[in-house]
Amino acid sequence: MAPDPDRWPSSRGGKGLTEVVKRVHAMGLRFGIHVMRGISTQAVNANTPILDISTGVAYTESGKQWYAKDIALTDRTCKWMPHGFMSVNTNLGAGKAFLRSLYSQYADWGVDFVKHDCVFGDDFNVDEITFVSGLLTGFGRPILYSLSPGVGATPAMAKNVSPLTNLYRVTGDDWDKWGDVASHFDVSRDFAAANLIGAEGLQGNSWPDLDMLPMGWLTDPASNEGPHRASRLTLNEQKTQMTLWSIAKSPLMFGGDLRRLDNTTYDIIANPILLEINSFSKNNMEFPHITAVGGGQLVSTEKSRSLSKRKAYDSHIVDFTSCMDQKAQGWVSEVLENKLERICWKDNRGSKYRPPFCFYKRKPSFTSDQEKIYQGKHHLLVSESSGSCLDATPKWKLTSEGLTSNSYSPCKLTANQMWELNQNETLANSYSGLCAVAKNLKANEISGGARSWIATGERGEIYLAFFNLSPQEMTISTMLVDVDKVIPGRNLAQKQCVFSETWTQKAFKVVDGRVTMAVESHGCALLVLTCS
Repeated sequence: MAPDPDRWPSSRGGKGLTEVVKRVHAMGLRFGIHVMRGISTQAVNANTPILDISTGVAYTESGKQWYAKDIALTDRTCKWMPHGFMSVNTNLGAGKAFLRSLYSQYADWGVDFVKHDCVFGDDFNVDEITFVSGLLTGFGRPILYSLSPGVGATPAMAKNVSPLTNLYRVTGDDWDKWGDVASHFDVSRDFAAANLIGAEGLQGNSWPDLDMLPMGWLTDPASNEGPHRASRLTLNEQKTQMTLWSIAKSPLMFGGDLRRLDNTTYDIIANPILLEINSFSKNNMEFPHITAVGGGQLVSTEKSRSLSKRKAYDSHIVDFTSCMDQKAQGWVSEVLENKLERICWKDNRGSKYRPPFCFYKRKPSFTSDQEKIYQGKHHLLVSESSGSCLDATPKWKLTSEGLTSNSYSPCKLTANQMWELNQNETLANSYSGLCAVAKNLKANEISGGARSWIATGERGEIYLAFFNLSPQEMTISTMLVDVDKVIPGRNLAQKQCVFSETWTQKAFKVVDGRVTMAVESHGCALLVLTCS
């Protein structure tokens, strides 16, 4: 692989990214790259020969010279970039030789971190992960190995790759929307309960990765424009995200523009207590024994692990799932009398009492290049005269009724709005690699209310985080006897205890064995509890 010399002038003369890596190392930093699965479509179309790094010439086996088309698995393309990359056959000597040449080149450049995309979650490719992991252990120095994407990732899937990697994404892309933050509570709980936090990994440990922190100066999803706006998360929401990421021991990666890092953002991402929790705490888990009161009503109890039900509405939302999921099957096309075509979900079709849930199909005005990229795909409009289209990157909003999805945005020529109806009645979006499924709000459940996490520190302290996911202020509390249930042997209920709140830097006493804090909407309280 050769970097573009116009973008990377120091790569001329076959130097690759070596000079850039040297400059980064000279600043005391490490250098990482984001790579895709297998081989590029460009290389396959050109049918380039496979390099044998042991000889320096084209790979030959059984008297045959091997080429890109010989190793490419054309039916296993990257789901969210199907025209860009595809898997290679790692059962073939030539397939192994190709990957070996590629990752040896990265190691020669001095790369310290490899994010390997399109191999995990809904793009799971354990063969390629296993082979690449083995390659990275053979270069005589640590190279961190990260997997992506996280859509569809499960603890069972993670247990297969945890020993082979250092970190792996467990959610979809996390942007600066409250719904994105709120959606991580159940996921982080489940991976912690499966004992995957800090499990055995590649030459060390491995960690479920909740994705980057979308704070500071950002760009937009699926945009080619550079950073141009501030994060849309409120200050409370940013503190909540940083606190959950830290106590769940997710890798912490800042997603904003470091050149425009402001003091407020810096104080959040560089908080010393949170960084200590993220690096050194133990026994990290969701803590279910809490009571929360808001607006004079008891709104959450120690059943905080449960999902709170939505208020019933006689309508639908669009959710997204793996296209292999049978629940995604049920979209059909029909032509109306006015020749308009619409795509409808199955459950209300033919009902005299409930209107069908449909989208109106429209082919955008493509350029010739776009016609090739989006062949067979269409916009799906909310109504026949609407300017809003179904979007594969939904905007979430947490209301008093729960987490609601606005899966529509103004129609644009972007991949996340291009849909294709398959013969198996699934409605697929190539940008996300997912299929749409319509859900009746009566049956939908969400994460809301109050949540809590707990961990222990190196000096005997206990970290207790209260989170308020609701749109109103809550008073959240727990009893020391309940803390003893999850951290046995401390007998806290028999001791004198005090605690400090990290974000406000205020100190408090435990009264009558109860720890209590008022927590603002979408905010959190991070308590450091010490007892004697």
